Amino acid sequence: MEFDLSWPVLWNGLFWPLIRLTFFISIGLFIGNLIESLQWTRYAAKLAEPLARRARLKDISAAAFAMAFFSGITANTMLAEAHERGDISDRELILSNLFNALPTYFLHLPTIFFIAAPFIGGTAAVYVGLTATAALLRTLTITLSGRFLLPPLEEGCIPCRLDEMEEKVDKSSALKKTMKRFRKRLPKILYITTPIYTLFFFLKEFGLFSWLQDLMAGQVGLFSFLPPEALSIVAFHMAAEFTAGLAVASALIAESSLTEMQVVMALMIGNLISSPVRAFRHQFPYYAGIFKPRMALRLIVHNQLLRATSVAVVGVAYGIYMYFMQ
Repeated sequence: MEFDLSWPVLWNGLFWPLIRLTFFISIGLFIGNLIESLQWTRYAAKLAEPLARRARLKDISAAAFAMAFFSGITANTMLAEAHERGDISDRELILSNLFNALPTYFLHLPTIFFIAAPFIGGTAAVYVGLTATAALLRTLTITLSGRFLLPPLEEGCIPCRLDEMEEKVDKSSALKKTMKRFRKRLPKILYITTPIYTLFFFLKEFGLFSWLQDLMAGQVGLFSFLPPEALSIVAFHMAAEFTAGLAVASALIAESSLTEMQVVMALMIGNLISSPVRAFRHQFPYYAGIFKPRMALRLIVHNQLLRATSVAVVGVAYGIYMYFMQ
């Protein structure tokens, strides 16, 4: 096997993505620290207070939930900082990260929909609606789980600090505090992120992820209840990317080879079985830069298990509903 490690490949596949990743992590880290230094978390937490209270999550987790609608990196940075200070336990960190499934999904929802719509038309709304329902189901599951897995909140803990400390914050002092924490934490993030991202780049060039995706794509025969044309959508979704699956689906819809239900089910299955490899490949370097590597791995595993379960439940429910509606 020949490996192309020319400058264009290194720049486009390693250096430029690493620069972009570092830039966005830096922005997220700075914003997260600034928000906490200015005590704006209390206002953000109020937006998620009712749901967070039911999940027994503290104010920082509620604030991260609200912030995740705008920036997943900033939300995770806020949680990591709180965990390092000892404000939240390992268990609450994991639950808080999982709790953000809904805002994290909605952050990417417009992109997903406007990529899918030109390919599959109205079917895109059904697919996006089902995946959004799965995200909602994950957040509701964590809300319920928190009542059993976390201790009761102290009286007035939500909003902890929200109604106290009403005095004005010195913006100059807050900025100095933010810069001090930023300069302390950023080198640690780069120390972890850079070697891991570089390792994953070379593993990709050596074909490890292609091999894993081909291996999983070869298992589409497990879904024999779908016609062969629909299985091709799953295979392309697995072996290439989401857009490739959409392109195949578009061609098959144009030929009237598949129904809307079959296309949606094929996309849901492709989503389900391709996500773990892609999540580990793309998320772990960034997660390991924000959290400790062991915790980053735990978070990804928990996320993928919950995500797979929710997508499977929603997909099965949709399939049963459509079966009886026909």
